[in-house]
Amino acid sequence: MAGASEPVDVSTKRRRIAELARRGPGMGFTSLAHHIDVAWLHQAYRRTRKDGATGVDGQTGEDYAADLMGNLGSLLDRAQSGMYVAPPVRRTYIPKAGSATETRPLGIPTFEDKVLQRAVAMVLEAIYEQDFLDCSYGFRPGRSAHQALDAIWHQAMDMGGG
Repeated sequence: MAGASEPVDVSTKRRRIAELARRGPGMGFTSLAHHIDVAWLHQAYRRTRKDGATGVDGQTGEDYAADLMGNLGSLLDRAQSGMYVAPPVRRTYIPKAGSATETRPLGIPTFEDKVLQRAVAMVLEAIYEQDFLDCSYGFRPGRSAHQALDAIWHQAMDMGGG
């Protein structure tokens, strides 16, 4: 077990957050920011798509990686001090599926904002995953519509259907 002064890896922290949420389902979390550190941001960076479109600043994942630890440290300092302000989202229009003339708007955040969003989502997932039923598949990590259909099919077969 890690001592108080030893760094705790991200997966261990996620398990601890999940365990707190599991043990106290009615408990409200009043602060979550202290769970995010540079290692957490680094894990969020690793999970963020690097080849996506750039935001208003034009910075790519490759550009951000050029001084990764400096960028993550700066992001953490700004987020923890309350000085982080999400930059504007770049608006672009993409074709609507099935239409040659209609478009729909798409907002593209900056790469750094994507990293911070991913870090916050990692904290929230650890908490809220504990509240979902096993039969719930929508918008959950590691779950898909295909798995939901497969579960329904198996339940129907177990009930003598088909």
